[in-house]
Amino acid sequence: MNGLLIGRFQPFHLGHLEALQFALSKVDKLWVGLGSSNKPAQKNNPFSAEERKEMILSSIDNSIKERISIYFIPDLDNHIKWIEKIDTIVPKFDIVFSNDELTKHLYSKMAVQIVSIPFLKRDVLSGTKIRELITSDQKWDDLVPEDTKNFLVNVSAKDRLKNL
Repeated sequence: MNGLLIGRFQPFHLGHLEALQFALSKVDKLWVGLGSSNKPAQKNNPFSAEERKEMILSSIDNSIKERISIYFIPDLDNHIKWIEKIDTIVPKFDIVFSNDELTKHLYSKMAVQIVSIPFLKRDVLSGTKIRELITSDQKWDDLVPEDTKNFLVNVSAKDRLKNL
């Protein structure tokens, strides 16, 4: 059985890692969709799809890498066309893992199971919160996997975020 997990992963954090592990406990293969892959760098989407893919792959062990495939999912203005576009990008899947109400609603009309992901420390484990901590010189590095932290330091994420 295959599953789909779509997220922006801006940046990839420990809650995302937990979501991957949760989804993999339910399926054989997991398709990870990097949402907003067509968006230019902006405050809410500071990292490119390639950079987010690098963050994820550098932060997971080989046992997980063998069971996931990463796909770039562009934003479209039309939700129905967005779902149709996903089907042209991602191989067949049986389960959608999502906490997003719109995504749940759109997939409720399709022949797939929808599974909510348990949130891990949602008050601090959010990309928005982590980006705010980075730009305000507060402690953030314990909220992301070690290799994501290294990536963010190496690309001068703080400077990038402040300039957007």
